[in-house]
Amino acid sequence: MLLTLAAAVIVIAGLSFAREVVGPIALAIVIVVICEPVRMPLMRRGMPSWLGSTVVIALAYVILLAMGALLWFAGNQFARLIVDLTSDGQVARQLDVFVTWLDDVGFGQEATDAVTSLLAPANLLRVGQSVGGTVIAVATALFFVFAYIIFMAVDAARYRHAPAVFGATRSHVIGRITVLNRGIRRYYVVNAAFGAIVAIIDGLALWWMGVPAPIVWAILAFVTNFIPNIGFILGLVPPAILAYAVGDWPLLLGVIAVYCVANVVLQVLVQPKFVSDAVDLSLTLSFFSVIFWTFVIGPLGAILSIPLTLLVRAIVLEGNPDALWLRWVSGDRTAVPPPPEPEPVLVRRRRRRWIWQR
Repeated sequence: MLLTLAAAVIVIAGLSFAREVVGPIALAIVIVVICEPVRMPLMRRGMPSWLGSTVVIALAYVILLAMGALLWFAGNQFARLIVDLTSDGQVARQLDVFVTWLDDVGFGQEATDAVTSLLAPANLLRVGQSVGGTVIAVATALFFVFAYIIFMAVDAARYRHAPAVFGATRSHVIGRITVLNRGIRRYYVVNAAFGAIVAIIDGLALWWMGVPAPIVWAILAFVTNFIPNIGFILGLVPPAILAYAVGDWPLLLGVIAVYCVANVVLQVLVQPKFVSDAVDLSLTLSFFSVIFWTFVIGPLGAILSIPLTLLVRAIVLEGNPDALWLRWVSGDRTAVPPPPEPEPVLVRRRRRRWIWQR
């Protein structure tokens, strides 16, 4: 047990140390898994394997270019917004009003100092600059993903022959990989569809209410939709703070109301019905997986937390028959424990002999 824990700690430390490489590789794998089904129609028509790989690579590049364009646009718009708000003194005036309100309701000096430091114009400018640097770093990582996708898409064509080559001896392993790929694909496709709907609703509502840069917050709502459990809060806080800065409490409450109605109805009531079959993870494990993978490989880990957790469970637990209990606790509904054996009972047979019988 201790050796297993020690090995796990070493592996986690290694992943964290190499997060600049591990993160893009994981993203490339997920994108190739999502794009792989476009190869099937070509294979059924007898097209050559290289053509299918080319189509997969082209579709993956379209997804990457769209992601990069969204991040670049949102980062630039956010940096400009911060400069505009800090230059006209509006944020400073609203900050003074908020600090005065904190004093009136009885908060201590420590709380007011913390809020003043957090929302000070100089700190907001540094946040805008850091966001611009983050966008550049993400764009740089995407270039590495471009290269990884080529190799992975070509290898995926060869891996499709694994059932014919190893089906007799490795059918259970191939089956687990197939189920894992299908779950990851469905999870991201459904999240992208609902994220687009949420982003359109939030963006139009913010534009109608007069909140600055509604497109930026719509993009943020789309991206945070891929973060389970806490994505809704991450997408709500920045536009809510901005709404208070430009419109005081009424606009703040309006933004919160719109997000709660749109996001809660779609993400809490409707969306889980479509992804429940794809992601058999408990709510607690989903929540902690976001924290864990963000700690290990950085912000990209929050978006990739679900597939990474599913991959670890498939490797560590699903091949071990003794780990059925752990799979069931993690939320795997296919892990149904066998029925308990009946208790032995004392029955009477001929010649007045008593025997134990199950």
